[in-house]
Amino acid sequence: MSSNNLSLKIVVAESSVIIRSGVSAVLKRIPNLDIHPVEVHSLEALKHYANLHRPDIIIINPAFDGWFSLPAFKTEHPRLEGVKYIALISSVTNNNVLKEYDDRFSICDDLDIISSRLHNLMHPDDEDEEKDNEAETLSQREKEIVTCVVKGMTNKAIAEQLFLSIHTVITHRRNIARKLQIHSPAGLTIYAIVNKLVELSEIKV
Repeated sequence: MSSNNLSLKIVVAESSVIIRSGVSAVLKRIPNLDIHPVEVHSLEALKHYANLHRPDIIIINPAFDGWFSLPAFKTEHPRLEGVKYIALISSVTNNNVLKEYDDRFSICDDLDIISSRLHNLMHPDDEDEEKDNEAETLSQREKEIVTCVVKGMTNKAIAEQLFLSIHTVITHRRNIARKLQIHSPAGLTIYAIVNKLVELSEIKV
């Protein structure tokens, strides 16, 4: 890693001040990146910013300002060609809409996931080289959840033990299944044993 942190200008376009400021706070904590988040609360404010500045990344809720049309925004602001767009998901969103974005993350995702997504967007060559490894790289929180699942714990029990909401546990489990391409408890058990996340004696038969 270079000792000079990569400096990024990132716009966070979200109507909710709580979500907006929360995402900005997380971005500032990402290691090896010097991020300067700019918060915008309306489509008018976003267009005004886009006319004056060129950010590296725009993180935007697809439901921003009622409903945000990314193709229309790109057409209206051709000078932003090359800017990356990340969908910030806070509710159920149509997959066809999400395909228009360069990447996505949920408000339930942790620092590791968000950091990984940003790194991959800014270093696509690294992503190709490390794709096989990254596909199997779980965050510390995800490893804890795998361990709990393998021990036979319910989502409710996992949520209570890790001080999370059940919704957050379910989101993590979905991310784990997507990363590992493992969709059964038996498959997770094998993964956990091979990667020394659990001892055989801890597994509930």
